[in-house]
Amino acid sequence: MKNKRFIYKSLSVLLLTGATFGAVSCNDSNLEDVKNTGTFDTENYFKNEEQSFSGLVAVYDLLRKYSGGFENDVTFFNAASDDFYSGGGSSTDGAGIQGMSNFTINPIIMPASYWRDYYQGIARANLLVDRIPNANMNDQTRKRFVAEAKTLRSLYYFELVRMFGRVPLILQPVKFTDDYYNIPQANVADIYAQIQSDIIASIPDLPMTATGNERGRMTQGTARAILGKIYLYNKKYSEAATQFEMVNGTPGGTSQYGYKLVSNFADLWVIDNKFTTESILEVMHTNKGNSDWSFWGSGKDEGNSVNQMVGIISYGKVVPAPTAPPNNAPEMVSGWGFNPMTVDLFNFMQGDPRLDATVFNAKKLVQDGKITYSGGYRDTGYFLNKYMPREADKSTLPGTPELNFRQNYIAIRLADTYLMEAEALGGSGARAQALLDAVRARVGLASVPVSMQVIKDERRRELAGEGHRFFDLVRWGDAPAKLGARGFTAGKNEILPIPFNELTNTALVQNPGY
Repeated sequence: MKNKRFIYKSLSVLLLTGATFGAVSCNDSNLEDVKNTGTFDTENYFKNEEQSFSGLVAVYDLLRKYSGGFENDVTFFNAASDDFYSGGGSSTDGAGIQGMSNFTINPIIMPASYWRDYYQGIARANLLVDRIPNANMNDQTRKRFVAEAKTLRSLYYFELVRMFGRVPLILQPVKFTDDYYNIPQANVADIYAQIQSDIIASIPDLPMTATGNERGRMTQGTARAILGKIYLYNKKYSEAATQFEMVNGTPGGTSQYGYKLVSNFADLWVIDNKFTTESILEVMHTNKGNSDWSFWGSGKDEGNSVNQMVGIISYGKVVPAPTAPPNNAPEMVSGWGFNPMTVDLFNFMQGDPRLDATVFNAKKLVQDGKITYSGGYRDTGYFLNKYMPREADKSTLPGTPELNFRQNYIAIRLADTYLMEAEALGGSGARAQALLDAVRARVGLASVPVSMQVIKDERRRELAGEGHRFFDLVRWGDAPAKLGARGFTAGKNEILPIPFNELTNTALVQNPGY
């Protein structure tokens, strides 16, 4: 019997059940659940705008793969960089993240969710695009919904391509009657061509900006930023620079889409500073979903898991002696100790104004007699302050507090696109200099002559811990030198193994070296 754990498993898995626009609505309001009776009659759904909107919400839900659940992109790929270790309670705490950190990752321990979750988002987008032409709604709204779905589908394919290389390119709903076990992998060039053309065609049907309850939805600026990033990874540097220039506008100023660097870098990490002027693609998290262990990581939970995962194990403040000054150490929630920072990054950040917002120096607080904690695996005493779980941010609503942190994750922000444009420009010229200067000026740093190495260094400091470093190193060709001591093998570890259960009795071919 053929293995049925391929891309979609079954249409019933792809139900819009429990979908909320948590990734979109600024007031975290939940849409009414679509009832799940065990099957999903796609022929009799998507009949009107309300049903189509709930389908679109379900497509957006997969954005939470970046920062929701134990198998989230941020902690997984931080662990694969030269800036962080896997961490956790022990060397066996999460086989996938441990294997990614020391590059012993293989098809058996490779978490299947990195394949399945993005294909689930693609399947939902395909279903919406296929059914919505017959829905009873005005054409302008219909076009916008399709544009959003296609842009999200392109983003999900981009994530699959940079993780796995060649993957099946599926643009229509797949049913049991189809021979979906024999869908072959497409060439990477063909996938890039498809997703680039889909976004280009979608941009005119997207709004320039989104405000109020629509914040977080795709706009022309978001789509152009995603397209620019896709072009950059596809080595179409001129095209990438063009898209980024439209997103970025005059360096340091306000762009046509309303984007502007926030004045205080540390404000980006304040838990309720959602959708700042610097945010281009932001993943919404809320404590109002009352996330619990029973469905954590299933796609229905809405809390930010990165907070709990990078928190310090058994964190506690020392009670000062009666005659001693009050202990002013921060009030933190104990976490699971993932992603301790490397000493190399800590040293690299010295003297940089972004140091304190980026690094939580538990080592110094212990030396000063202010806190105690239990060192986890590969503990250095340095932790990621951007997502540190603070006691004041702990949820008091029903649900497990550890799973209900409401800090949003900014997947693409303006400083990122500034530096990507400077990179696309080859790290030279007046505009690349101005883009670099704007990022540095925001934190009070003087201008330095622009170059590719300077841009690389600036990205490392500016975006530390946000999940980008591993992909940056691979894109630049620097991964073998920077990660070789970790076990990185050139020609193999640039992409990941396809999870074993996705291969059995299918046309898929495993990636080289695995």
